[in-house]
Amino acid sequence: MSENEIRNTRRVFLKDTSYMALGLFSLNMILPAAASCQSNDTHTEKGMENEQKASKLGIALVGLGGYSEEQLAPALKETKYCRLAGIVTGTPSKAAKWKKKYDIPDQNVYNYQNFDSIKDNKEIDIVYVVLPNGMHAEYVIRAAKAGKHVICEKPMAVTVKECEDMIQACKEAGVMLSIGYRLHFEPFNLEMARLGQNKVFGNIKTMQATNGFVLPKGVWRADKKLAGGGPLMDLGVYCVQGVIYTIGELPIAITAKEGKKTDKEKFKTVEESISWTMEFANGAIAKCNTSYAEDLNILRAEAENGYFQLSPSYGYHGLQGETSKGKMNFPDVYEQALQMDDFAQCVIDKKPTKVPGEMGLRDVKILMAIYEAANAGKRVELQW
Repeated sequence: MSENEIRNTRRVFLKDTSYMALGLFSLNMILPAAASCQSNDTHTEKGMENEQKASKLGIALVGLGGYSEEQLAPALKETKYCRLAGIVTGTPSKAAKWKKKYDIPDQNVYNYQNFDSIKDNKEIDIVYVVLPNGMHAEYVIRAAKAGKHVICEKPMAVTVKECEDMIQACKEAGVMLSIGYRLHFEPFNLEMARLGQNKVFGNIKTMQATNGFVLPKGVWRADKKLAGGGPLMDLGVYCVQGVIYTIGELPIAITAKEGKKTDKEKFKTVEESISWTMEFANGAIAKCNTSYAEDLNILRAEAENGYFQLSPSYGYHGLQGETSKGKMNFPDVYEQALQMDDFAQCVIDKKPTKVPGEMGLRDVKILMAIYEAANAGKRVELQW
């Protein structure tokens, strides 16, 4: 067995055991049938499988890039309340590959031209928009008009107006809208929120939040038209989120500064890096930084009676945390599976999602204020 296979096997095991440990799922342990009974039970097993499929909400992934392929589709194999039912892609070769791999019927495969006809497909309940940021608004609105509930990847959109239009479209269509904020379902980040909001170490005085990686050349994330901006839109939103759910308050003012560009060709239309400070009414200060030119990954709070932090803090797995009293110890979970199952339950039970479109709108307002502060070189106050 290769190192990757060992790591993947370990992660699947940890995901299953973590669900039980966290009390997030009740897993049914199904013992394999005895060899002598397998042939007799084939129809029964197939019937059970079809019944389980029918009881789950169908999700269609719009956009089959790396995140859909490497994270969301595998996560949908682990979910209890939803399943991968359809795909939307403009690349025929991808469609063929996904149809075969995930047993997706022809009638559940769409392209960007015939996407609106998804309204007639009763097997699809939820549309998950996983496209470049600049395309989020169009496809969320089209999905809403098709009568489908929607999950939209972060950042919600590239302008405040687009976010508002998306929320309005979903309200008018009577469908639910959620943002793909997976870390609201991840135990290390939930612990940061608990420690901060419950003032376990007293009032938070300062926070540090950084997130960055080295961006390869020739990807859409460096195209302002598609991305809406540089690392702030892609990675900085995690810092904004992390600080807010740790402190439990919204910032009242922003100061910011764009970093120097070391590669002006690669970052012709977007920033290479940007740093900013968020001020809070309770006196707390958060210093943040995001970059497409260096590896950064920390969420740290300094409080009156100690500290608590995650490093790394925003990745898909392998997070590590500690406090001034010792190490954090939580299982490695499939937060995307937890995120999608939570939304499916919200749809089924007709209850609000904890990561709604309004939260996405709020964060885009903050991102725009950071850009404004950096461009104007002045402190920008936020009104809520």
